[in-house]
Amino acid sequence: MLLDKPLGLTSNQALQRVKRLFQARKAGHTGSLDPLATGMLPICFGAATKLCGYLLVARKTYSVVAHLGVATQTGDAEGQVVEEDTGPAPTEARVAAALGALQGDLEQIPPMYSALKRDGVPLYRLARRGIEVPRAPRRITVYSIQCGPYHWPKLQFTVSCSKGTYVRTLVTDLAAALGTVGHVSELRRLSVEPFAEQQLRTLNELEQCLRDGGIEALDRELLPVDSALAGWARVVPDDEAVQRLLHGRKVLADPSWPRGPVTVYAEPAKFLAIGDVTDEGYLEPRRVFLP
Repeated sequence: MLLDKPLGLTSNQALQRVKRLFQARKAGHTGSLDPLATGMLPICFGAATKLCGYLLVARKTYSVVAHLGVATQTGDAEGQVVEEDTGPAPTEARVAAALGALQGDLEQIPPMYSALKRDGVPLYRLARRGIEVPRAPRRITVYSIQCGPYHWPKLQFTVSCSKGTYVRTLVTDLAAALGTVGHVSELRRLSVEPFAEQQLRTLNELEQCLRDGGIEALDRELLPVDSALAGWARVVPDDEAVQRLLHGRKVLADPSWPRGPVTVYAEPAKFLAIGDVTDEGYLEPRRVFLP
């Protein structure tokens, strides 16, 4: 289920509401959004939770509104203002150039107001006590960044980035490059690869669906498990090999199959497993979904 997470809820609060609607025993989301962020929150149920790790590392796209000239304690609109800059507004050309410089492979220092842990304690808890600790830089990739409307002090831009990217830090770095300060005032996640924004469902829509058609109608809103793996190479072993794979045993790979991660299907087009075709010529099951 691709939930359009509303403003004000934590990702876990949104997950629990959807879990109750679907009467699911097991569910998980694939990457947190801050309470002040909205947009795509993929939620997996049952056996599909085995795919959460694959979506956690997927490319993500965000629409961002940066408020320049004002820094907050948390880097977003939730925090207290800690600095203001009344200097001249940067020109559109300077803003475009600074955004362009953020594209590519970067090293980013995670913010103190984050869920990363130090000795088992989330950094945001330390930050709330006024404690700041050193954080190792992380390697991230900004695949693309596009400038939208800019009317000082607000700047809108769209960014496609790798796992582990902190948009708040992007805005802080952008502001510093412009000789000012800034914070994120609005954040919306548009997509988590391979899913597109038009597939989103709101909590209100799901609740209405349940009222109108019951749990059966709600279940029809679910996407197939393998939709999360669109774009992966697909292999179809014979029946004997399928039985071995379902018991967790490797099989000889067809020479035409590509090396690396693959989705495994049985005829007719039944998704069975995630596998890996090794350099030694074997197909090894990594995650099996029982038929």
